Amino acid sequence: MPKISHKNIYMSFNQLDLSAPLLQAIAEQDYQQATPVQEQAIPLILEGRDILAGAQTGTGKTASFALPILQLLQAQESPEKTRSIKALILTPTRELAVQVHASFETYGKHLPFHADVIFGGVSSQTQIKRLQQGVDILVATPGRLLDLINQKYVDLSQLQFLVLDEADRMLDMGFIVDIRKLIKSLPTQRQNLLFSATYSQEIKTLAAQLLNNPAEVEVARENIAADTVKQSVYALKKEYKRELISWLIGHSNWQQVLVFVRTKHGADRLCKQLIKDGLRCDALHGDKTQGARSRALEKFKSGKVNVLIATDIAARGLDIDQLPHVINFDLPEQAEDYVHRIGRTGRAGLEGEAISLVAPEEAYLLFAVEKLLGNKIPRVTDTGYEAVTLIDTPPKKSPRKPDNRNNPKKPTNRNSRPRFKK
Repeated sequence: MPKISHKNIYMSFNQLDLSAPLLQAIAEQDYQQATPVQEQAIPLILEGRDILAGAQTGTGKTASFALPILQLLQAQESPEKTRSIKALILTPTRELAVQVHASFETYGKHLPFHADVIFGGVSSQTQIKRLQQGVDILVATPGRLLDLINQKYVDLSQLQFLVLDEADRMLDMGFIVDIRKLIKSLPTQRQNLLFSATYSQEIKTLAAQLLNNPAEVEVARENIAADTVKQSVYALKKEYKRELISWLIGHSNWQQVLVFVRTKHGADRLCKQLIKDGLRCDALHGDKTQGARSRALEKFKSGKVNVLIATDIAARGLDIDQLPHVINFDLPEQAEDYVHRIGRTGRAGLEGEAISLVAPEEAYLLFAVEKLLGNKIPRVTDTGYEAVTLIDTPPKKSPRKPDNRNNPKKPTNRNSRPRFKK
């Protein structure tokens, strides 16, 4: 049976009953065909349904809620109405908030609505001034939004649409308490849209509390990596990883490489080491100020630095056109995050490469990823370093110390200690 191209079965945006101003904005971006999540979600949202959507970054999910929200607002707008926040989009990170806001401005450029964005890490005063001028659509991170609500600078009494974007990541980052507080302060009559790449028990519980008879939108399973991404594994001792990365980038003259690490400290340390190796590098993580994060990303996109070291949380929502290379310096603790990481490359039909550096003590993380993917990632047989074996064994746990609270400590017999030769 011949393989059917996704492109041949995508719907045209003209088939989705979108208004002329929206179709004009879409055409100006040179978009012609809707992605699967857009095909499924847009008609349901236009019908007024709550939805639970399984979709990850890179699937076109932002347009799948931005376009119908703009259209529904257009249908009811009258010039006499004063501006009030009618749509609220919550995102886990500042970078994603900025991108979602930009999408609303792009798609709504021929409509009379004003969208704004607020997030932490910067002064709230300029954000407050903009809010006081009137906002129709607000994109926000939970912490800053709750802070401004408590200060009476944000009024959500007229809210009609609530979107939780990347809800799984918001829960991972500990925003569940803030989200529940926010939900309690909202009007009960509203349309709710929840987007999540994974469905943990917490997500299912949140969906049950938030959504009213939701329609489910399931895009191609989130654990399937794009065919356009060439994946490979280098098995080697941990102490050789930095050296191998420097060699791969320098030998191949790679001009744009996104490197994932597990910790903020690890990101800074690796970046300093690569700079000493002569590479142009910057780091992106949660301890950086918003200004520093924006500058690091801009330098990476413009080519001023060719290596960006990032943690998962900081990189969530990053949209980098035509990124050719992703390296997993550390594999993620959650196998699903591997798919998010390598999904940064191989977009829009372009080819990309994802390399994972795996030490023997990290092998269990690799096997968890392969179990999720349903196949084995090819190994590079000649890494240039001594061969190591990757065995699927769980990590060693430190033995629990006995609880001696109810047992008096016995005196130590010094003569019973082992004696070592000098």
